[in-house]
Amino acid sequence: MNDIWYRLGKSKFRSKWHLHEKEKIYIQEKGLDTIESHARDFIKKRLAPAIIPNDGKQTPMKGHPVFIAQHATATCCRGCLEKWHHIKKGHLLTPQEQEYIINIIMTWIQKEK
Repeated sequence: MNDIWYRLGKSKFRSKWHLHEKEKIYIQEKGLDTIESHARDFIKKRLAPAIIPNDGKQTPMKGHPVFIAQHATATCCRGCLEKWHHIKKGHLLTPQEQEYIINIIMTWIQKEK
């Protein structure tokens, strides 16, 4: 995991993403368990399918801390997952792959909050 954090940190695009006060308050109000539940739901619906018609555009740039974390961690679309995390496109994400993505997102959120 250290390698991915190093590589993400060297990317101008990935390292520009941060939680704003609004998202930090939302996390405090909802709690990390709820945020993780949201992340699991987003990943299951938006990233896990083998074929995603709007791949590359399925993750909004704002509106939820998980969306921001996905852009910061390159877990926003299957193209980024393949490029950054070497998780190939075109197959249903395994439970282990989904868990890896959730861990990356939640680690980033915990560092930011």
